[in-house]
Amino acid sequence: MSSKLALLCLLLLFTGAQGFGLFPGKSLNHMDITERAILNATVQACRSLAQAEGIGFTFPPQPFTAQGVAAACSAPKSSKSFRQAIQKVIFWNVRVDLRYALNASFHFDEESFIEGRRIITVGIQAVKASNKKENFEAARQNLGQCLHPLQDFYSHSNWVELGNQFPNPNLIRSDTSIGNIADKSRATCRNCDGKDCRNNILEDIIAEGILTSGYFGVVPFVSTKPKGKCSHGGAVDQTSTIQPKGGINKDTVDSSHGFLHSEAANMAIAATSALLEDIRRAAGDKPFLQMMGISRGSNKALCFVIDTTGSMADDIATVSNVTASIINSKVGTEDEPSVYILVPFNDPGFGPLKKTTDPEVFKNTINSLSAAGGGDVPEMSLSALQLALAGAPSSSEIFLFTDAPAKDAHLKSTIIALIERTETVVNFMITTSTATNRLRRSEQQHTRIAAADAQLYRDLAQTSGGQAIEVTKSELLEASSIITDSSSSSLVTLLQATRNQADNFLFIVDETVTNVRIYITGSSITFTLISPTGESQQSSDTTGSLITSSQSVGNFQTLRIIKQVGQWEIKMVSTNPYSLKVIGQSPIDFLFDFVEVSQGVFTGFDVLETRPKAGVNGSLLVSLTGSDSATLTEVTLVESAGTGEVKGVVEPQGSGNFLVQFEQMPSVPFVVRVKGRYDSDTGTRIVFQRQSSTTFRASNLTITTVSNSILVPGTPFSVAFTVMTSGMGGNLTIQATNSQSFDSTFPTTLFLESGNSTNGTVTLSAPLNTQSGTDVTLTIEAEAPGGADTNYIVLRFTVVNPVTDFIPPECKLISLQSNCSENCSLSTSWELSVWVTDGAEGVGVERVTLRQGNGTVNTSLDAGNENITLVSYSASCCSPEMELLVVDRVGNVGSCPYSYREGSQAALSMATRVTQSLFLCLNMVVLGLLILTESCVQ
Repeated sequence: MSSKLALLCLLLLFTGAQGFGLFPGKSLNHMDITERAILNATVQACRSLAQAEGIGFTFPPQPFTAQGVAAACSAPKSSKSFRQAIQKVIFWNVRVDLRYALNASFHFDEESFIEGRRIITVGIQAVKASNKKENFEAARQNLGQCLHPLQDFYSHSNWVELGNQFPNPNLIRSDTSIGNIADKSRATCRNCDGKDCRNNILEDIIAEGILTSGYFGVVPFVSTKPKGKCSHGGAVDQTSTIQPKGGINKDTVDSSHGFLHSEAANMAIAATSALLEDIRRAAGDKPFLQMMGISRGSNKALCFVIDTTGSMADDIATVSNVTASIINSKVGTEDEPSVYILVPFNDPGFGPLKKTTDPEVFKNTINSLSAAGGGDVPEMSLSALQLALAGAPSSSEIFLFTDAPAKDAHLKSTIIALIERTETVVNFMITTSTATNRLRRSEQQHTRIAAADAQLYRDLAQTSGGQAIEVTKSELLEASSIITDSSSSSLVTLLQATRNQADNFLFIVDETVTNVRIYITGSSITFTLISPTGESQQSSDTTGSLITSSQSVGNFQTLRIIKQVGQWEIKMVSTNPYSLKVIGQSPIDFLFDFVEVSQGVFTGFDVLETRPKAGVNGSLLVSLTGSDSATLTEVTLVESAGTGEVKGVVEPQGSGNFLVQFEQMPSVPFVVRVKGRYDSDTGTRIVFQRQSSTTFRASNLTITTVSNSILVPGTPFSVAFTVMTSGMGGNLTIQATNSQSFDSTFPTTLFLESGNSTNGTVTLSAPLNTQSGTDVTLTIEAEAPGGADTNYIVLRFTVVNPVTDFIPPECKLISLQSNCSENCSLSTSWELSVWVTDGAEGVGVERVTLRQGNGTVNTSLDAGNENITLVSYSASCCSPEMELLVVDRVGNVGSCPYSYREGSQAALSMATRVTQSLFLCLNMVVLGLLILTESCVQ
């Protein structure tokens, strides 16, 4: 790409010329459209779930916010994870503009309607398959990517100009016609009259309902626009200077057809809602809400990675006891984990990852583990940890139990990369081993793993903000109390640091923080704790009033302190390495991502999937959660093992988001610390402080790639990548690993000249029998000569088998009996029976649920045909309507409404007989395009 073209592309990316705009302004943009639709879809899912459970539901105040919706969903502790899920979807939506700006298919430009719809429908298939396997992180990624072209359709095509009042329902279906598309040789536009482009679409195109979209190009004097075709329009679009001049896009109010911007944006919101409704119906309310980060428990994962070799029998028993205790005490409470994950390992095996939302299933899974084998001492602990990091939700906490060193220590940099990208805390529970079980000696010897082997675990724990707890097997149960603490909801980190010398540390406890705990890992440590009032207590003082409880086991000490609002100090004294962490519970927390910001006139940013550049300016996008009144006042990058700090310049972006810019990224590992203010219940301004648990690094190496996110089993999948350096050149060491251990090829070394770039390719092959929805994380790492510097890029892919069934299941009425009269209270009941089938060519019915009605449903397979399900229903005459929701195995959804009222059953018995106009009107009401009240949606 020439430098001129590159500059034009850069300008393009940050003007938002290929979509509704990327960033806040007076017009609605992709972020606004996506967030509004998700908030409203989530409200409807929560309302539907509440109705199914027979409990009341109160709509949150408008305008909807993540915090307000989470509270209305009886899941106030989920406001942070809900906000995080929304942002992930938005980032992947916006990223389409940043990475596929010149690909017409992703924007419905150049009349690429068939190609654009295929991106949407394949993306929907991937979302549904991921949800089915509870891979919600992948589902969010695919959702964001397919929403972008869906939304652009209404801005870039003439759908609105044709007078359509509702979205095009056929954009999310592969078996129907999108519309009457203009022939490639047919003229569609005339020149604009000056700046007025209101009437530049030809009258015959409008009269005949012909579908067209604008052409787009950024290279001056070079155009592929056929004669007579419309242009996209705008300052960057060079085709708009060629006859017919002008454009038809509605991206902003200032666009060529900006007078229709509001109509196009509102249509895009309604279309986004329709797509979300289709996904919700296919998944069910609870899985849909999990995809959106909403859970009535703590929305935290309980995740164990367990060594199952012979010497671990006692440890497994301890894990089983701890698990049962946590589950039994927290089921049905706000601290109940939203998902349970287990990854076993030994040698040479590890996995598979087992994930469930059912606490009883998880207890049985843990209880079914058996300890056997061993052989040589090292085990595949890091391979198992890699699988857990790839499969657990972001910001999880993982507990790895072992009494052996890692046999796969070469994965250390991969694990660090995954920890940084997921911001997951990893705790290592390291116990003594029985040598006879591993080395087959004649006498039993209880030994600790070697110092160098233990240091690997300590390094990984330090990076993640976790603990490397070293205890005897008899002490493990006592040390496992940390698991109970970490499963509490709304955990926040107030302080995290590591040192190998004496030092003093400050942390702030604000009014919202409760259950403050201090974790200290290390040996031969003393400390003095000083409260905000100046009262102090020594570590040797067991009668002081600041520490309410203290527990020491092995190299791990935990303290609980009294609640005192203000600044605390802890003075640590030790000549040995130690770690210090202060945590509490609070609704107020923060999310952040490293971003790249444009250096030109236009503003914009893209989230990094790699380490930020060292020694140059850098940026963070920070979002506050848990309080609509909270504001950010200070963001600092703090050396994790020292006292150096780099403060950033905070720029509010609206809606609780802040862009923070730093003059220079640190050259040593660092954590992120934020300070802010919020309004208390008494009206006073309260200062709060939070910190990231994860330690981050910057790098002189840069890795970039643009790749499709969907793998097809049995088809080689190539990922091209580029490595650049601002430091010394030489031979780079390349490593590529994937979480599913798929066969792969890649160059192990690449030569890179200083200041230049070099290219490589990783090729993956998913076996033919790989199930749709399988989540694959690929980590590509580059190491500078001598290991002086490393960087990585972490990519997530979804395996999707080609889908050939696009027809929803349908219902066929067998019988309907009723003795209902006008006075339903004097009548008894009505009954019906239907066959539910996916057709001779279908993949089969997976689920039949009652979407409306208060009766009883029973289902059974037809003895003569496994592709037919018999459904019987009975209800009171005072509940005259019912609706079945039928879903097949690839997520096609059918709706079967019935009523005992005369004549209605014949009219309503087909699977998809809910009219499109009513359905889309409901979506528009739900989305707030009309006034949302409880009465208008009932």
